[in-house]
Amino acid sequence: MQMLLGLCSSDDGAARFMEGRDGSVWVAHSGERDSAPYRSMFALATDDIAGATEAANMGLHVIFRRVIKPSGAVVPPERVIASFGMVRHPDLEHAESDAHWRDQHGPLALASHTAMCDYEQLSILATLQGTPLDGVAMCAFPDRSTLSTDFFNDDDAKAAIIADVASFADTRASLPRVVLTQSH
Repeated sequence: MQMLLGLCSSDDGAARFMEGRDGSVWVAHSGERDSAPYRSMFALATDDIAGATEAANMGLHVIFRRVIKPSGAVVPPERVIASFGMVRHPDLEHAESDAHWRDQHGPLALASHTAMCDYEQLSILATLQGTPLDGVAMCAFPDRSTLSTDFFNDDDAKAAIIADVASFADTRASLPRVVLTQSH
């Protein structure tokens, strides 16, 4: 489904915009660093481009939300999401980078991050304002401790993921990880 993805500089920016609307809201985890490139995010299907533009002061994007590993029936109450804003590798077009991310990296991520409880790829189709991105990976873990200690299965999985990401993403231009919790 095509949606709008808004990146906001304040913890409550996404929630304020989403009041009375049906969609998703994520806010920076309480332990997230102050220098994170965004503090909250929203995703929804809407025709209110003007309102979304005003709320999404760090970036507004048209996305296709792709579920790679669905969440289970019961979502852990302490669940955290490691979000990674991705810029495509400079030698690739968006479609090439996105196809690799979906078809090669998605299965590799599932094999390399077995502690991950769900995984979505927010493929960016257009940047309406803010930093141009090609996607946002949403890697969910049961809690912050599991994210910190069991992000990778082992050193081989870590090496495989790092090498693969470098083949389809510009690791210098991509945004640093932001740890989020889902509030809506």
